[in-house]
Amino acid sequence: MKVALAESVARLPRGEGLAYEPKFDGHRVLVFVSGGEVTLQARSGRIVTAAFPDLATAARALPDGTVLDGEAVVWNGGRIDFAAVQRRAAATASRAGLLARRLPASYAAFDLLATGGEDLRPTPYAHRRERLVDLVGPLGPPLQPVPMTTDPRTAATWYETLVASGIEGLVVKRLTGPYRPGARDWRKLRHTAVQDAAVIGFTGTRERPSALVLVLPDDDTPVVSGPLPPALRGTVGAVLAAHTVHAAGAVGPAEEGATEEGATGATSTATAIGVGEVPYRAVAEGLTAEVERGTTRHTVSTVLRIRDDLPI
Repeated sequence: MKVALAESVARLPRGEGLAYEPKFDGHRVLVFVSGGEVTLQARSGRIVTAAFPDLATAARALPDGTVLDGEAVVWNGGRIDFAAVQRRAAATASRAGLLARRLPASYAAFDLLATGGEDLRPTPYAHRRERLVDLVGPLGPPLQPVPMTTDPRTAATWYETLVASGIEGLVVKRLTGPYRPGARDWRKLRHTAVQDAAVIGFTGTRERPSALVLVLPDDDTPVVSGPLPPALRGTVGAVLAAHTVHAAGAVGPAEEGATEEGATGATSTATAIGVGEVPYRAVAEGLTAEVERGTTRHTVSTVLRIRDDLPI
């Protein structure tokens, strides 16, 4: 089953008929209870029941015909530990039980899609929310409904203060809205920070690079940015055309008259979030990019522009 999605926004939406929920930094999971059996499905469609035996056991307390949408999370030291929940989600059946004891999961339910076999997706969010609280609220941990408010001032306070607990930001929904699988009807406001980063290389072609390799402030480890938008690739390519490109692994400015010949055998690598180590081609020092970074687990650096306004 496809899940409902959210579109990113830069500011907190305000207005009549809006509901605000904290956005938990976890692993998106649908819970199905049918015929006394529990099935847990990740957003990708992968069945992860065996990876979360503790949540599957707890979900057996739900009535038959229940379908929940929410986040599996792991709390560690008073904050959400995303790395831990990812370990849980990737666990083999033989290790899942051990990890469940070491890293017990909780389930932050934010929508009720069915109960007793009744499909609630066409009904307004306000109705689904009321039914969710009535159904899941009395059960207690590890199954709990996420907090919700219709007061934007309370939501703004959550946004500013809950980040210390690993909360990514906020999700905003219309009280009258149905649940539409695959549609981006919801809005999400994430914590981000804009800063300058040194450009030390790129992936893809010089003319239209796929991503930039960056050194971020206070961190010496090269990282690969998120994919460059098509419109930005040409702009960055034009800047690189006027800048010296080394063979991967070269350090410092190239000698005058150096060419790109022989520069295709990339040997240096940088870390790409969710991918691992990838090869790249290096550039001479002096290029800077303005990037946006998440302040929680979303540490992918999104390039906003190349800072060609700075002296090289």
